[in-house]
Amino acid sequence: MNEALVRSLTPSVLAILVRRGADFAAAEDAVQDALVEAVRVWPADPPRDPKGWLVTVAWRRFLDATRADASRRRREDLVDEEPAPGPAPSADDTLQLYFLCAHPSLTPSSAVALTLRAVGGLTTRQIAQAYLVPEATMAQRISRAKRTVSGVRFEQPGDVATVLRVLYLVFNEGYSGDVDLAAEAIRLTRQLAVAVDHPEVAGLLALMLLHHARRAARTTPDGSLVPLAEQDRGRWDTESIAEGVEILQAALARDRLGEFQAQAAIAALHADAPTAGETDWVQIVEWYDELAHLTGNPVVRLNRAVAVGEADGPRAGLAALAALDDTLPRHTAVAAYLHERDGDLTTAARLYAEAARKAPNLAERDHLTRQAARLNARRHR
Repeated sequence: MNEALVRSLTPSVLAILVRRGADFAAAEDAVQDALVEAVRVWPADPPRDPKGWLVTVAWRRFLDATRADASRRRREDLVDEEPAPGPAPSADDTLQLYFLCAHPSLTPSSAVALTLRAVGGLTTRQIAQAYLVPEATMAQRISRAKRTVSGVRFEQPGDVATVLRVLYLVFNEGYSGDVDLAAEAIRLTRQLAVAVDHPEVAGLLALMLLHHARRAARTTPDGSLVPLAEQDRGRWDTESIAEGVEILQAALARDRLGEFQAQAAIAALHADAPTAGETDWVQIVEWYDELAHLTGNPVVRLNRAVAVGEADGPRAGLAALAALDDTLPRHTAVAAYLHERDGDLTTAARLYAEAARKAPNLAERDHLTRQAARLNARRHR
């Protein structure tokens, strides 16, 4: 049986059952039963219309379960008439599933887990491994999320912005275990882009492609972080960069700027520079100004301070940094970098060491510790 085909069809089959009136949890149980039946039947008798076959079998499983549950008599209107077997609808019901999994009643972590399970087709074990939590913990999280959205019905279009935030959260998890969440997020965003003609969907896809293009150069073989300025640009994926830039240009041409398009524009300027020294920092500052206006996000202003330091000198960057809350994540690391650029190695070394103690993960902590050690060694030569 073609596992890739089944995985690609499963979300739309689930979405069709939900649209017909099945609640989310019951629909997923029925789809899983249909998949088990497919494993048994398809090798010897493959269907001409795999999606239609799965929809028919899953709907019958749902009806059987509904009829057997006397406490759910209120659903009798669903079971009075079974749709006749035949080709599955050509409309892509998966879009509704995206909105369901990104419902505002869910926490971000639950929305991500449910999206990976229902839209991505990943197993609970794979999702748990990717997030480094026990499988039982992830199963409970997904079960709670399914219960939360089981009664939700969509009478109006869902919030595309919420779906995009969930997909971006998936992308930023990167890679862990046997699931490449960054690649999975790109796949799901491509699928969404086919279903939704929206410049911000294109902007997010472009941003993902441009960031993912640098992946091979981001770490050394031992897992150490490599700063952007020190990366081997020959290891960047030029095809992904070209695709990301093309998608971004088409989105920007529609003149409906959003935060993901602005972020992608910054990433594209980095990708376009043959060397770190040739980066167009002045234009990057301008894009950060646009992004800050769109989001009001203080982390954006923190990143802008770095860009100002590159465009106008470290003193200007430190002045921009001084206007920000020093409890912001990475504020101390940015201050260390700008002080180093300004020649104050003593202050920079102290701040790098302080930033290392605040680092959210081991790789970043080790990188900042090495930066502090490097400057202390220079000071004592």
